[in-house]
Amino acid sequence: MNTNTPENNPAAASAPAAASPLATPGSEAAPAAVSPETQAALASTAHAPNSPGATHIRSFVHRRGHITQGQLAALERLMGQWSIPYAPRRLDPAAAFGRQAPTVLEIGFGMGETTEKIALARPDDNFLGVEVFNAGVGSLLRRIEDSSIPNLRIVQHDAVEVVRDMIAPDSLAGVHIYFPDPWPKKRHHKRRLIQPAFIALLASRIAPGGYIHCATDWEDYAVQMLEVLGNEPQFANTADGYAPRPDYRPLTKFENRGLRLGHGVWDLIFKRVA
Repeated sequence: MNTNTPENNPAAASAPAAASPLATPGSEAAPAAVSPETQAALASTAHAPNSPGATHIRSFVHRRGHITQGQLAALERLMGQWSIPYAPRRLDPAAAFGRQAPTVLEIGFGMGETTEKIALARPDDNFLGVEVFNAGVGSLLRRIEDSSIPNLRIVQHDAVEVVRDMIAPDSLAGVHIYFPDPWPKKRHHKRRLIQPAFIALLASRIAPGGYIHCATDWEDYAVQMLEVLGNEPQFANTADGYAPRPDYRPLTKFENRGLRLGHGVWDLIFKRVA
């Protein structure tokens, strides 16, 4: 999820605005085409509820943002088919996907371009994508339908709570976190997703031998990621520092543009040790 510019990242604006989860710029109301059932389902994501005693800082801020009619239509038609509602209980992947297969969690899939390509290239794996923003969820739902992707499901909710409440220990084959919001201002670094407590939680959900793969195009965030992952005793680095980009992670159009401009991209791949 490349979130380095305000137009690509609703959380990059300077001040929050309370709004309906489906509100569009210049409008206080949701588009009329949405059924009450879909509206109610999406409204719950405007503020992901804490489980009792939870105190974590969310790494996103909901704001009024643009959503196309195609994305809105996908939310209306396809949420029930390809999404899994958040619930504070363990998910049964075999039931959710209709088969037994290794499950890979992707946190923050943005508009779903990379997620679509990886799921198509790895049909023997199940992919569970977590995202909070309606436009991205609608976009990936359209991709699932257009490309006939059977091995991909979506949870629209706060990733920390999904991992904590829905993912069983030692159950994931892998975790992908691509281009998370860098929160570049120093005072906002506490909002970054890659923090010791969350990485320890993720490590506990990955099966021994499984992996976590992070990527960022912000060098100072890459340094933080390397430090946090390197200090987690349940992980071992697969490279001497940063890793080469693996073939399964395709280059995004934003990444290609950045590389042409001389910007760096850093991949980190760590394995869960027993």
